Amino acid sequence: MLRDATSYELFTILMVIGLVFIAIAKLVSPKRFDDFIIVLGNSKYLKIYLKEQKFFDKFDALLFINLVISASIFGFLIYAFTIKNTEPSINLMFKLAVGIGVFILIKVLFERLIGSLFEIDKLIDDYLFQKITYKNYLGILLLPINALLLFSISPSLKILYIIIILMLIVNIIGAITTIKAHQSLLKRNFFYFILYLCTLEIAPYIILYKVFNA
Repeated sequence: MLRDATSYELFTILMVIGLVFIAIAKLVSPKRFDDFIIVLGNSKYLKIYLKEQKFFDKFDALLFINLVISASIFGFLIYAFTIKNTEPSINLMFKLAVGIGVFILIKVLFERLIGSLFEIDKLIDDYLFQKITYKNYLGILLLPINALLLFSISPSLKILYIIIILMLIVNIIGAITTIKAHQSLLKRNFFYFILYLCTLEIAPYIILYKVFNA
């Protein structure tokens, strides 16, 4: 179903758009992009650019657009695998992209608000920078993964589980990096940080899971 010519065209256009935004990010900040690409094995990027973070960062925004596109394609593949005879369409992909983008942005804004209420702004800002960095990194990883699932490997439950586990590992590496870098700050605000994790990192996904499986 995903391998006919009409399906290829829409996904190919979306992946090319994602690549264009990645290319623009590299052109805008070539040195930062080079440091970003090796963030998984080197914390240099987080240490350097954490100090320069802004409320709106052009580099992160460009990579975020690719993340939304790539996550939308992957989300559709999971949706199509679980619900057969689902045809890709511009309308469906637009809804997926808007849903994913709005969910992430609202979650980030709410997290900043909670951080301010708990008076752990510095810790939450650093944590959010790490999260955004690794999410954008996942967006780049999803490009070749999506291409393989669309044009080479037939999606299966086993393959999808492997990919999801890979994505979780990347996020866990990011979380460990942040925890190691802010051990003393975490110790002083441990209760609030755990409360924050339960409220904004676990609860929203449990709610989403229940909504989609209702």
